Amino acid sequence: MNYYSEHINNLIEELERLPGIAAKTAQRLAFHIVNMPPEQVNALASAIRDAKEHTGHCRICGTLTDAEVCPICADPSRDHRQIMVVENSRDLAAYEKTQKYSGVYHVLQGAIAPLLGIGPDDIRLKELMQRLQGDVDEVIIATNSSLEGETTAMYISRLIKPTQIRVTRIASGVPVGGDLEYIDEVTLLRALEGRVEL
Repeated sequence: MNYYSEHINNLIEELERLPGIAAKTAQRLAFHIVNMPPEQVNALASAIRDAKEHTGHCRICGTLTDAEVCPICADPSRDHRQIMVVENSRDLAAYEKTQKYSGVYHVLQGAIAPLLGIGPDDIRLKELMQRLQGDVDEVIIATNSSLEGETTAMYISRLIKPTQIRVTRIASGVPVGGDLEYIDEVTLLRALEGRVEL
């Protein structure tokens, strides 16, 4: 049974299609948008339309940008000899927030997932190997600790090893505030192997 007008129901349905937006959140957002002043609604609609029309992928690293080359790749102060490989632009943003990494990135735009029909040719591995023809000292593999991320990391490692370029993997382990009794064995093993001297 529909409680609202067709227009509000359509707005709720469209908002529910967004990742992480459940029915109640979509409803709350829809009511908020409907009650916003017209100029704010127009500004929101315009921002969404502009972002969609003017955003593409950096021709070097593959992250989302509104220029041919993203600000990170265009920055001469970054260490272009160190490339961190991430699955998507959100992962890149997470590392940038730390303000501790001064190299550049390569965004795969996915991960190898055979069960979903995503193979090595479906992500940006060819582009990565082309970048390694230049002056690169290290590739840091920063894919997720999921089955797909681990599979992708191993595949990349095997691809790069013959080039004699140093290949490293980000450490993973016990999260801050995590109780050891609730941590799985693989995570505990990774934490043990990635230990550092105090």
